[in-house]
Amino acid sequence: MAGNSDPLTPRAKIAVTAGKAVAAASRAAGRGSGSVIGGRVALKLDPDLLARLAQNLDVVLVSATNGKTTTTRLIAEALRAAGPVVSNALGANMPAGITSALAGSSEARYGVIEVDEKYLAGVARDTDPKCIALLNLSRDQLDRAAETRMLAENWREGLAGSKAVIIANADDPLVVWAASSSPNVIWVAAGQMWKDDAWSCPSCGGVMQRPGDDWFCGECGFRRPTPSWALSGDHVLDPHGSAWPIHLQLPGRANKANAASSAAVAAVFGVPPQVALERMYQVQAVAGRYDVVQFQERDLRLLLAKNPAGWLETFSLIDPPPTPVILSVNARGADGTDTSWLWDVDYTRLTGHPICVVGDRKLDLAVRLEVANQHFQVCENLDQAVQMCPPGRIEVIANYTAFQDLRRRVGN
Repeated sequence: MAGNSDPLTPRAKIAVTAGKAVAAASRAAGRGSGSVIGGRVALKLDPDLLARLAQNLDVVLVSATNGKTTTTRLIAEALRAAGPVVSNALGANMPAGITSALAGSSEARYGVIEVDEKYLAGVARDTDPKCIALLNLSRDQLDRAAETRMLAENWREGLAGSKAVIIANADDPLVVWAASSSPNVIWVAAGQMWKDDAWSCPSCGGVMQRPGDDWFCGECGFRRPTPSWALSGDHVLDPHGSAWPIHLQLPGRANKANAASSAAVAAVFGVPPQVALERMYQVQAVAGRYDVVQFQERDLRLLLAKNPAGWLETFSLIDPPPTPVILSVNARGADGTDTSWLWDVDYTRLTGHPICVVGDRKLDLAVRLEVANQHFQVCENLDQAVQMCPPGRIEVIANYTAFQDLRRRVGN
């Protein structure tokens, strides 16, 4: 719990100092923020450092396949109404990056931490969180991530008996199954646009029935729990039935869902929905996502989409045709090297948009678009693609490392 006693041993202090020095050297050498390498060095020197740093904080963990960076930002913004917050806002979400983030602040009362799905159970063990938000699970990075039900099982076992309040999406059967091992769950009806990873029951393997927004297993009776919070259009419904308006600068239904879950988390810490939702309006962009930048006399909106569920959500928020769309896909280590997921994305949703294709795997994407009967041009790079588009707005959708390449090129 929050307090002022110094939890750091001499060894931990040396580890923090060494980690910061290595991070600073990495930044000076132009190798990025240095948070990951700094955290690795610090954890080598003191393997218990993450637990020590979290000791004096009220911790919130946020995990999901999609939306965790944005939701982490929204929750951090909401909790600042109650006190100082430390957060891994730039998305370094494995133990080394989390350790670095927490080492950067000795004054904070709350720690709002995004956690990679595979590391959730371990980080929860180390940080003794007061609250854990579970948003969704879907296929991602097929060459290195576990199959979704295995991830859900990992969560279920890791969170069994957890003292944390679990804020969980009632509309995602995998999340519900994972959270159901915990004694204290608050269910949020946040919606689920992508359903292709949830047609078989995670509990028994039977076929899921999905009438309307409901779902249940016809074989074992596993079913959607009754939510106490819900997203309803442009409002969040709280457990008392009051409707609170959502005003976000971030686009799309997915971000309203993130705001609903964030309001439920904030309430656990005593921040009322009205205050929490008003504070969320401050968030304009998240690590470059949703930013509109001027480049070659055009307005480029930068959108990140890393997996089929993310692409589906992104297609739902782009401007209507004939707004040009530039698509960029890489398959480097951080993206996952297997691009077979492109075949799970419904690219017919881009019909009517002029499309330009760039990135390391532009030819993989070109084949996929050809099969989807889309009109597109393959371009050498972003500059050439932008030149192909008329002046005005361009939607640019990219996966992880392609997104970082874009940001560097446009100076964002």
